[in-house]
Amino acid sequence: MPDAPPPLTPSAAAQAINASKIYGSGDTEVRALDGVDVTFPVGQFTAIMGPSGSGKSTLMHCMAGLDSLTSGDVLIGDTTLGTLNERKLTLLRRDNVGFVFQAFNLVPTLSALENITLPMDLAGVTPDQAWLDQVIETVGLADRTSHRPNELSGGQQQRVAVSRALATRPKIIFADEPTGNLDSVTGNEILSFMRRAVDEFGQTIVMVTHDPNAASYADRVIFLVDGKIVDEIISPDPDLILDHMKRLGD
Repeated sequence: MPDAPPPLTPSAAAQAINASKIYGSGDTEVRALDGVDVTFPVGQFTAIMGPSGSGKSTLMHCMAGLDSLTSGDVLIGDTTLGTLNERKLTLLRRDNVGFVFQAFNLVPTLSALENITLPMDLAGVTPDQAWLDQVIETVGLADRTSHRPNELSGGQQQRVAVSRALATRPKIIFADEPTGNLDSVTGNEILSFMRRAVDEFGQTIVMVTHDPNAASYADRVIFLVDGKIVDEIISPDPDLILDHMKRLGD
């Protein structure tokens, strides 16, 4: 009897279905998300943009399981987050989701390598050494692994944060203004590393940014206004993004 075919790779790393997030009620009600439908395909780099208060950070937090929806569904792979208790949600985030924050979020008393492997150490998981070496080499940290954060530049610290997100091979990485604290040259280096992670490793990345240049590294840009997706650009460039932002009033 022939072997069963391997399971098909799902086309969506994550998706939101009719996702709404409401704060307050009555006259004070705010719809941070208003019936959002969006899919983040496997192996694609997506940027989320929009004016302040448009819901872009709320969308990312709900997609990552850091906040809950008022109604609708969020899926990571084929798992619906709303069906999970807090423990299972924590495990799903640990095993399937990577995070890169504007503020680096490194532990100051640990070396670069220890910061990178910290999520796996806490989970009692032995890192895949070959993969870890490849990630560290790719982001240019091979000669900095023993350094503590205060011995690293801002760009090097963010490379550690990107490496930490990649090291667990998550289904998806969420990046919140990852270059917001960096100068333009260093920021472009970090964005290039993230681009390589998509192109060479098949990583899926979703990034919130206000910067047209940063967004131009993505495969597509989605625009939120008043909690709704109002526009999308495929294969964006900075001028095209800036034009869309002007029309949307950002």
